[in-house]
Amino acid sequence: MSEERIVPRNIRTIYQGRIFTIQVETIALPKGGTLDAEIVRHPGSVVIVPVTAAGEIILVRQYRAALGRWAWELPAGSLKPGEDVEKAARRECHEEIGLVAGHMEALGAFYPTPGYCDELMNFYRATGLRPPRDDEHAEQDEDEDIEAKPFSRAELSRMIAASEIIDLKTIAGLALNSEADRNQ
Repeated sequence: MSEERIVPRNIRTIYQGRIFTIQVETIALPKGGTLDAEIVRHPGSVVIVPVTAAGEIILVRQYRAALGRWAWELPAGSLKPGEDVEKAARRECHEEIGLVAGHMEALGAFYPTPGYCDELMNFYRATGLRPPRDDEHAEQDEDEDIEAKPFSRAELSRMIAASEIIDLKTIAGLALNSEADRNQ
């Protein structure tokens, strides 16, 4: 199987939004014929596993309009144009849980939905969490109504088993954190 990149014959932007763009790319298939691939273009994101001094992991609860319900998730957010990934992780940690990370450890980067989206999720573990100093300001996005709460690992396992955690990036982040713990 060839590893060559297939160059699109034609690219049409059908939607340009605040967070992502939708394009239709016409590509020639290796075995003949063409495909109009519908692709979500996303700037990438960061997912943070904030670990307290007591070993608890902080999740955020927020309303997810696409699901029509509230969800417990790891703090996460989209990259801003040209933003350094680790700086974005620090920013999102501060904005979403109100704490500043003393240390950030990269846990990996993965494409959650490569069948139709180019978003790369960058996972970080945040430790050495502390309240912000007076000169360190961060604001939640206007559309965010977030509750942050620490959970023990046993509570998180129970919540996953009971389908109380329904977000796959959170399950992946918790698994990456557990693997990093085993490798220390």
